[in-house]
Amino acid sequence: MARISLDPPRTLRNRLFSRISRRVYGAELDPARAMGHHFGVLAGYGMAEMAALRWKAVPHRLKDLAVMASAVKIGCSWCVDFGTWDSVTHGIPMEKLEAVPHWRDSDLFDEDERLVMEYAEAMTADPPEVTDELTRALRRYLDERQLVELTMMVALENLRSRFNAAAGLTGQGFKDRCEIPGGTAAA
Repeated sequence: MARISLDPPRTLRNRLFSRISRRVYGAELDPARAMGHHFGVLAGYGMAEMAALRWKAVPHRLKDLAVMASAVKIGCSWCVDFGTWDSVTHGIPMEKLEAVPHWRDSDLFDEDERLVMEYAEAMTADPPEVTDELTRALRRYLDERQLVELTMMVALENLRSRFNAAAGLTGQGFKDRCEIPGGTAAA
């Protein structure tokens, strides 16, 4: 059960955010509903998310795997649920997403994907455990601009996951939208 009410005041601003959310995602997003109790927080967070959508230096597959690795490490079930749906829309196979919690033992991932997930986990650790050696290894695949973008995506996911986990938010069924009868992922 959510620790912050998901029934914010029905102000004009909150109604507008709800309408946009339903149009874009097919549902009102629980994190936005919780943040709706403080419009400054909701607006600021929304602007950060909108800006992140325009970052295109790092391929979606790498950003999505980094985001999922961070969400899994923090234990945010809402983020894993939504992140699965979002990643599938970017073409990542469900089998690969389901392997993220045990990526070190899986043969589904390429070296760049492994390094990105290791980096995401190292950033998410408290305190962070990013090393010079790990960053040098990532530079075989990412230039400075891409490294900045990846770092900020993981930081943004830490913000999301920590807020959602602390607020007691759980999945909203986004992952279920990815599946078709027979248990295979939609393309």
